Amino acid sequence: MTTSISPSSVETHPQLTDPLLAELLHPARLLWTPRELAELTRTVTTELTSGLRGILRFDEDRRWWARLALTDGVELWLLSWLPGQHTQPHDHGGAAGSFTVLQGELGEEYRYPGGPIRRRTHVTGEGIGFGAGRAHQVTGIGDQPAASVHAYSPPLVPTRAYSTLADVPSEIPALPAIIR
Repeated sequence: MTTSISPSSVETHPQLTDPLLAELLHPARLLWTPRELAELTRTVTTELTSGLRGILRFDEDRRWWARLALTDGVELWLLSWLPGQHTQPHDHGGAAGSFTVLQGELGEEYRYPGGPIRRRTHVTGEGIGFGAGRAHQVTGIGDQPAASVHAYSPPLVPTRAYSTLADVPSEIPALPAIIR
């Protein structure tokens, strides 16, 4: 069964009871910029740390994740990474995104269409907002478990996977959002 939420409602993870989360989500905002998404993930990791740690899990067999919140304009996720766990190369289907590292260290290889493949390391407290045309692969690096908070706008847009970042086309067309 699908559900629809009005622009004034917010769905949040049942274990996140801090009212600050609902305030941060601005449910009337239907499209977030990369800068706004980066501010959201940075604030959630610094202000809701204990609530996030209460939800956080690690799974040796596969990466673990939990959706923290959803509005008509943004979705927010908590992901965990054991050393060596990684995503496959992917884009976010035309959605803008952001992530901030809650703990540990993440390696990221990324590419914009037609550009070179670049590498970055993100440590606790660091984050990035990115536009719709970015493809990347994220990996838990170092010898400690990592966790990160991610946000995407518009929400519920499927990702598109690639064999390698070299396969990213010269233009990444937007995919339609999933209707709830």
